[in-house]
Amino acid sequence: MWTVQVIPLAETELMTMPADIQARFVHIAQMLQEFGPQAVGLPHIRFLQDKLWEMRMKGRDGIARAIYVAQTGKQLVVLHVFIKKTEKTPCRALKTAAERLRRINNE
Repeated sequence: MWTVQVIPLAETELMTMPADIQARFVHIAQMLQEFGPQAVGLPHIRFLQDKLWEMRMKGRDGIARAIYVAQTGKQLVVLHVFIKKTEKTPCRALKTAAERLRRINNE
């Protein structure tokens, strides 16, 4: 069984999201834990680049993304949660997630 872990910085970001976006995040995380990332695809998750994937959340108040990475031991680690305002995932969001991944890998 897979587990979804949210790092503290990403958890803080998630808590600032509207309630319907938070509920969608929980729903997608539960699907990932129950079925594994190989069985969950679009429109819920999508590959970004390198080892980064995104959870795709849509609510009444807009669109949000949670960038995560798969770690050994069937663990998915959520690195960054943000409101999406453009068609393409912003470079800044990818850099934030990559930097947080480097930090947790060096701990």
